[in-house]
Amino acid sequence: MTMMTPPPLDQEDEEILVPHSDLVEGPQPMEVTQTEAVSTVENQPVEDPPSSRFTWTIDNFSRLNTKKHYSDIFVVGGYKWRVLIFPKGNNVDHLSMYLDVADSASLPYGWSRYAQFNLAVVNQIHNKFTVRKDTQHQFNARESDWGFTSFMPLSELYDPTRGYLVNDSCVIDAEVAVRRVVDYWTYDSKKETGYVGLKNQGATCYMNSLLQTLYHIPYFRKAVYHMPTTENDMPSGSIPLALQSLFYKLQYSDNSVATKELTKSFGWDTYDSFMQHDVQELNRVLCEKLEDKMKGTVVEGTIQQLFEGHHMNYIECINVDYKSTRKESFYDLQLDVKGCRDVYSSFDKYVEVERLEGDNKYHAEQHGLQDAKKGVLFIDFPPVLQLQLKRFEYDFMRDTMVKINDRYEFPLQLDLDRDNHKYLSPDADTRVRNLYTLHSVLVHSGGVHGGHYYAFIRPTLSDQWFKFDDERVTKEDMKRALEEQYGGEEELPQTNPGFNNTPFKFTKYSNAYMLVYIRESDKEKIICNVDEKDIAEHLRERLKKEQEEKEHKKKEKAEAHLYTIIKVARNEDLAEQIGRDIYFDLVDHDKVRSFRIQKQMPFNIFKEEVAKEFGIPVQFQRFWLWAKRQNHTYRPNRPFSHLEEAQSVGQLREVSNKAHNAELKLYLEAELGPDLRPLPPPDKTKDDILLFFKLYDPVKEELRYVGRLFVKGTGKPAEILAKINEMAGFPPNEEINLYEEIKYEPTVMCEQIDKKLAFRASQLEDGDIICFQRTLNENVDQCRYPDVPHFLEYVHNRQIVHFRSLEKPKEDDFCLELSKLFTYDDVVDKVARQLGLDDPTKIRLTSHNCYSQQPKPQPIKYRGVEHLSDMLVHYNQTSDILYYEVLDIPLPELQGLKTLKVAFHHSTKDEVVIHSIRLPKQSTVGDVINDLKTKVELSHPNAELRLLEVFYHKIYKIFPPNEKIENINDQYWTLRAEEIPEEEKNLGSHDRLIHVYHFTKDAAQNQMVQNFGEPFFLIIHEGETLAEVKVRIQKKLQVPDEEFAKWKFAFLSLGRPEYLQDSDIVSSRFQRRDVYGAWEQYLGLEHSDTAPKRAYTSNQNRHTYEKPVKIYN
Repeated sequence: MTMMTPPPLDQEDEEILVPHSDLVEGPQPMEVTQTEAVSTVENQPVEDPPSSRFTWTIDNFSRLNTKKHYSDIFVVGGYKWRVLIFPKGNNVDHLSMYLDVADSASLPYGWSRYAQFNLAVVNQIHNKFTVRKDTQHQFNARESDWGFTSFMPLSELYDPTRGYLVNDSCVIDAEVAVRRVVDYWTYDSKKETGYVGLKNQGATCYMNSLLQTLYHIPYFRKAVYHMPTTENDMPSGSIPLALQSLFYKLQYSDNSVATKELTKSFGWDTYDSFMQHDVQELNRVLCEKLEDKMKGTVVEGTIQQLFEGHHMNYIECINVDYKSTRKESFYDLQLDVKGCRDVYSSFDKYVEVERLEGDNKYHAEQHGLQDAKKGVLFIDFPPVLQLQLKRFEYDFMRDTMVKINDRYEFPLQLDLDRDNHKYLSPDADTRVRNLYTLHSVLVHSGGVHGGHYYAFIRPTLSDQWFKFDDERVTKEDMKRALEEQYGGEEELPQTNPGFNNTPFKFTKYSNAYMLVYIRESDKEKIICNVDEKDIAEHLRERLKKEQEEKEHKKKEKAEAHLYTIIKVARNEDLAEQIGRDIYFDLVDHDKVRSFRIQKQMPFNIFKEEVAKEFGIPVQFQRFWLWAKRQNHTYRPNRPFSHLEEAQSVGQLREVSNKAHNAELKLYLEAELGPDLRPLPPPDKTKDDILLFFKLYDPVKEELRYVGRLFVKGTGKPAEILAKINEMAGFPPNEEINLYEEIKYEPTVMCEQIDKKLAFRASQLEDGDIICFQRTLNENVDQCRYPDVPHFLEYVHNRQIVHFRSLEKPKEDDFCLELSKLFTYDDVVDKVARQLGLDDPTKIRLTSHNCYSQQPKPQPIKYRGVEHLSDMLVHYNQTSDILYYEVLDIPLPELQGLKTLKVAFHHSTKDEVVIHSIRLPKQSTVGDVINDLKTKVELSHPNAELRLLEVFYHKIYKIFPPNEKIENINDQYWTLRAEEIPEEEKNLGSHDRLIHVYHFTKDAAQNQMVQNFGEPFFLIIHEGETLAEVKVRIQKKLQVPDEEFAKWKFAFLSLGRPEYLQDSDIVSSRFQRRDVYGAWEQYLGLEHSDTAPKRAYTSNQNRHTYEKPVKIYN
């Protein structure tokens, strides 16, 4: 699944894995040397991979001034590794981090090694916020480092309050496991295994693993083949045909198969294809679609016959004779992984009986509230049993999704009749033997925000397993397919056995995610024979035709070295393109007629091909070679000699263009008489110069090609003015101005020609271009571009810009034709005029990020860039998109202001209102408070306010009123305003103002303290017991007695709770006033967090954000 085509769709996306850009150009053959341990494909020995952990502490991190920074070398699996970081980002606004082969430069030719690894930036305050990402890669000379260009935003990393930099030290963690390597480039899946893989469209490995699993259920494949389709259907618009096509290719192709037709038939756009969905979700949606498409056909009901089972939900009263049941169907079962050691214990949990009693009694009809038993039992299981393992679940304590990597075992044979049919309902047919054998194991490798999917399948249920990993299929043994996918942890061998150090455990991030079992009694029917007679004739014909075209292209590619592409440009091409497709030079060679000619063909024979194609007899053809000049223009340079024309095409190609000899570019000079019949080309002496002419019309702003002329080098332009006028259709004596088009990169150079000077004296030569126009004596002011140089300058710099409202960043609002040379003021003037706005300074523009396809985080400052071209550039790419906002005040004025979002907590009402405060940057916190007082409802007119900094449910700071607001950052933490309680204004000499926070303990994180809710201050008096303090807290928070009785109270210092009794004197714990960071000592209220949680969304980075799977057709 790793993607190797920079620039990726979204460079800010954290899950895109790329080698960093300092790569050796061009592919390099990969041969594994004798020193490299290479496992054979047939029987790869499965060994525990050598693994190790490396921790790298970087001091003075923010002062690093190198672009790249390498760690010390560490050894894993006998190989030398190091971590490479770009402290300021590898051309992105994120930290870039890679694993690097330390000695790649000195390794023998063709070296290769494979590693699974994860990299982390450790959060030194809250370990749970450590950023960790994992991947796997085959390292070689071309890709000697691999990792994450956008590992984490620099704004988070360098923010000292976030915990990633403590005392300007950063801690990097790397866990590396080295695997045995197979030569990736020469490996042939079909030859080695008899099966082929599926190409990855980009993060579609989840789909590939599922499609392989379904394909290898032959009964399902046969049913797909028998779905009615016609030769008029298009695969991209028909799911049945696309699936038939895909399955046919998997069955008969020798190479990996593309899935683009299938995803197109789903109605997915490319954005969908690059988003990782959930295998289970896709499985359900796809089966439902197929079930629907099968209705009314010979295969109706196949999906139900294969995958549908039924269970019974029941509630049974204990003391009265009453039972309620409901039958439900399922296509797959979701089994708990957490707290279960294997599939059987998950099934035990599934059918576990729940007691409804006490406050939770069941309301039975006619019997009122009753003690009851509630549960689920199975009526029947399907022939193909799909088990979804709940590896991902929502953690309410941490308010996030987590992946469960716990060890979880699954058997090769699954007996669901065990323990006297304990999973079955009394109505189940016990004559059916529910003994299942494992068919496939779908694996997820990685973390909650991304990773890689692949499948272990045994297609014929023999002892031989195969791993289907996108394009690659390999033979695997049973241990690799079963035991290695249980998950859990593995212990690393001790590095210093003599010391009593704790062995390091390495979490296995690869583990089973979905299991497919086939019932023993149905396996003959399901693992059936599927051959060509099951495939519709039109499908066979269509796919054979496709295959032939593919073979033809392959043959062309294989024979490419025997052929030359000759591109022939004619006058007709120049006339058609100049002024439409191009303005500079003479022709776009990609749009002219091309010939594929064998290299050994004599050029004179090729001329006969040209005669047939264009109707110009061989004796009337003269060919010119094009040449790239030093100023980067491309012009006809010289005609072929008779001697050259006698050579072969291949020899001419070598002569013509040594640097770019893949193709031969020619200009065909063909003269036509007045009757449009071909004429022999005129004799060319050394004094003859071939010139090309373009005519410019300043009124219409049009440029067009009008023809070519041979002129004498010693002649003067004044002598041929009548001829030039004739070409333009002007009277012979029309006064015209002549200009030479010299170059256009990086800037336009176009100079007026002196009509009285000889052509040679004006340095004109073969292939030069003369642009001419009528001399404008009047109406000059009415023309925007009165002469050729101004027009060419305009054409060269014109830019169509797509403007989008910043509020709707995906939709074009309007387009404007602008010049790249426009100043900042020119651009905003044009935008304001388009929007009907009188004041252009109220326009604020934001540039486009070409990688993420989103607006850049920071807008363009007022006159912050010189030209439009500066607004459109993003690293080495140029965009044509700008975002605009219409402000309520001019931008220069706004830039002198600071906007803060302040959450005001009402003293008596249970409400929080967010206010935007906009003040001059030199204002103080006191000014913010005064402004806020005019906007909020106070408990009494003389109430005083204070401003607090709240981060992760702790109060870090009370802002002094004289602090400047310019340095306050409200992007990461909350600014909270509240009234100062009267009692706090009159503190006694022995009173203490302490921090009080809510907390709970996270069972999954070694009982780590997790804060939540709103923190607050509380006065404690000398000698006051906890019992007395509790009364005031309960009153302040208005907690009901029943709930408050469950709360525990503790004194916390540096995250460690010390529980208090009612009789404890609270003030004795808070003796020191000068504790650095008062938030690290607080009174903790331990209770469950009952506040409603926001609905889970995964990391909001665009690439990993999950949309529900939809198949639209």
